[in-house]
Amino acid sequence: MATLQDVREAVEDFPGAFAKPLGQQAGEAWRTAKGLFAWERAPSKADLARLAEDGGEWPDGVVLALRTDGLEAKDELLAAYPEVLFTVAHFDGYPVVLARLDALSVEFLRELLAEAWLARVPARTAAAWLEEHRGE
Repeated sequence: MATLQDVREAVEDFPGAFAKPLGQQAGEAWRTAKGLFAWERAPSKADLARLAEDGGEWPDGVVLALRTDGLEAKDELLAAYPEVLFTVAHFDGYPVVLARLDALSVEFLRELLAEAWLARVPARTAAAWLEEHRGE
């Protein structure tokens, strides 16, 4: 089971990544100079209403929004990991998945965070980091 502390620790390994809250009421968020790649996501009233209409509900525990490398990657992740990843109408057409943090292993969380970070850094930074971490 992953926690926000695991997110904080993983993000420390990403050059150019830093924490910056989204606002006074929002939770934690992590970004690069190119923008957000992961953030704590609470449901909006619209999210809850739409989920209720579809017979669903917002999961208990912390939900983390994670940037993906495009809509195709988003769809692949959602299809491969429906027990831990989901989306809401708010993110239709936007390359983000939502993750149930308490349902993720720390290893899988680190993979998702790395992919999210790689989608938001310059190509040179990504290439250097990938070369350094090849085989891990």
